[in-house]
Amino acid sequence: MPENVLMSLKKITKTYTMGEVTVEALKETSLDIFAGELLVILGPSGSGKSTLLNIMGGMDLPTTGEVYFGQENMSRAGESRLTHYRRSAVGFVFQFYNLIPDLTARENVELAANLVDNPLPTAEVLREVGMETRMDHFPAQLSGGEQQRVSIARAVVKNPRLLLCDEPTGSLDSHTGRLILAMLRHVNLEHGSTVVIVTHNAVIGAMAHRVLRMSSGRIVEVIENASPLPPERIEW
Repeated sequence: MPENVLMSLKKITKTYTMGEVTVEALKETSLDIFAGELLVILGPSGSGKSTLLNIMGGMDLPTTGEVYFGQENMSRAGESRLTHYRRSAVGFVFQFYNLIPDLTARENVELAANLVDNPLPTAEVLREVGMETRMDHFPAQLSGGEQQRVSIARAVVKNPRLLLCDEPTGSLDSHTGRLILAMLRHVNLEHGSTVVIVTHNAVIGAMAHRVLRMSSGRIVEVIENASPLPPERIEW
C-alpha cells in the first residue's frame, strides 16, 4: 500500500449545541489517509464515523483542529474553495443513492461530469459498472443495486482523488452488496482513487488495507490487513 499522505486530520473535534445540550460528535481525533489506500471505518450509530466522513469531504468543518488535503489547510478554507474541493477532488457514494429522478442514468452521470475539467467518458464509466444496457433508464426503472451502480459511476466519472462512501451497501442484500464492494475495489485498483467506506458492517473491513474502529467520537483501534480479502469472499 502506498504511504504518501493524501489527507491529514490533526486533533480535530466536532461539537454540536442543541438548545442546552452539547454533543461531542468527535473528540480530538488524528488520522493520516494514504494515497491509493482502501480504508474502512467501523462503528455503531453515534460513534462519530459519519461526522468524520463529512469533514473529510468538506461538507462540514471541525470545531477545533486542522484538516490538510495535500499541503492545503482545508479547515481554514472559505466556502468557494470548499465547493471547488467537493466538485473536483471528492466523489460521494451514499446509502440512498440520491439520484435525480427526472434524469436517466446517463444524464445523472453526465451532470457530475460537467462539474470538472477532465472527466472520464460517461458511457465508459457506466459500462465499467455494468450499466451499459440501462443507461437510458430512469432511477424508478432500476433496482436498488442498479441505482447504486449509477451512484458509483456518478462519483467515479469525476476521476476523484478521494472517494467517500457512507454505508454504500446498507440498503442492499448481501449478494448485491458484494457486487457493489467489488466495484469500489475496482475503482481503487484501476483508477487509483483513495476509497474510504463508512459502515456498521464489520465484515466489510476484511477487504480494506486498514480498518478504523470508532466509539464515542474517538478512533479506538487501527488494524492493518496484510492480505485484504476479495469482496466476493466476504460473507454476511
